Amino acid sequence: MSFWIRLLFVLLLVAALSGCTQSDQDDEKEPHYVLGISRVNAMDYQGAVEAFEESLEANPHSAPAHYQLGMLYENQQSDPAGAIYHYEQYLKFNPSAENADIIRQHIAACKQQLAADVLPLPSAPQAQQQLEKLVEQNRQLQQQVQSLQDTLKQWNMWYANQSTAKTNAPLPQDESLSSQPGDIGSSSPPDKPVEPVHPTRVVPAAPARTQNPVAHGHTHVVERGETAMAICRKFGVHLNELASANPALNLSKLRPGEVLNIP
Repeated sequence: MSFWIRLLFVLLLVAALSGCTQSDQDDEKEPHYVLGISRVNAMDYQGAVEAFEESLEANPHSAPAHYQLGMLYENQQSDPAGAIYHYEQYLKFNPSAENADIIRQHIAACKQQLAADVLPLPSAPQAQQQLEKLVEQNRQLQQQVQSLQDTLKQWNMWYANQSTAKTNAPLPQDESLSSQPGDIGSSSPPDKPVEPVHPTRVVPAAPARTQNPVAHGHTHVVERGETAMAICRKFGVHLNELASANPALNLSKLRPGEVLNIP
């Protein structure tokens, strides 16, 4: 009896070392699995995939069928995701497989291939060239921005100078009136009648008003000593504009209390 016991022990040890269990042997005898192996030998890889899939339908825990499908998906079908799934199932149902480390290396390679297909990474020289190109483009954009900022600054200074010059510029005066003694801005009476301001008709003098109306809106009540030119300077209007807005008044002989329309 001791001889047969030792023989049985040796047989079990050999089976354990070979990584082939009785369950694996039974799975490999499954008809669809056998058909799949024959199709692999005949290089009918698509037919082999179908046969091993049918073998898994008969026995979902068949580690050999998962192993064969993992190999086919990785090497013949170019499907790294499918290969990873079947390799992992193979290790799940055969955790003591001797080739477990090799299968894990296949899984890692399939994951790298899957990542490369989803997001291809440039090589080191290409990445360096792209980086240098981006740096150069960034430098050019910064130069353009600086140039635009300088141009904008110059335009702002120009507009500010124009606005200051316009504010400080004296109002234009009628040279024909200012050159005569006793003009509108003069305190002495004229030696001869002043030409009417309106170019087309003589404006009669308005009668004196008994009451001083209150100025409102765009009107102004003439005060004592005020002249038409002084009023133009006060409100920033031209003498011709003031005359056009007040055709009934004689701007050369304004009287206190008269109401002027300010254009």
